[in-house]
Amino acid sequence: QVQLVESGGGLVQAGGSLRLSCAASGRIFSINAMGWYRQAPGKQRELVAVITSGGMTNYADSVKGRFTISRDDAKNTVYLQMNSLKPEDTAGYYCNADAKSAAWDMRRNYWGQGTQVTVSS
Repeated sequence: QVQLVESGGGLVQAGGSLRLSCAASGRIFSINAMGWYRQAPGKQRELVAVITSGGMTNYADSVKGRFTISRDDAKNTVYLQMNSLKPEDTAGYYCNADAKSAAWDMRRNYWGQGTQVTVSS
C-alpha cells in the first residue's frame, strides 16, 4: 500500500504564499499522475492541479498563473507552490496519487489526509 502525507498548510494573509508538500511512502513500484485537490466547507472536492509522470501539468482556471505544481520522483514527493493567495483559496487541500505498489498490482488511487489552508482578507 501507498501512504501520502501532506504538509505545509497554514494561515496566511491575502497576497501571501504557501508551499504544500506531499510525500508518498510505503510499498511503491511506480507513481503515475500526482495531483492536488481542495474542498471548502459545503462544496465539492475540486481539482487544483495535476502533474503526470512525464511532467505534463494541468491547472484549474481559478489558479492558473498563481499556483505551480512540481514533483521530485527521487523523493516520491509532489509540491504545490501557491502565490498571490486569495480568501477563496481557503480549503482543505488533499494530495492524490495514481500508483502501483508492485509490478503485478493494478493501478490504484490514493489520497492523503489533507492539510488546511486559510487565507485571511
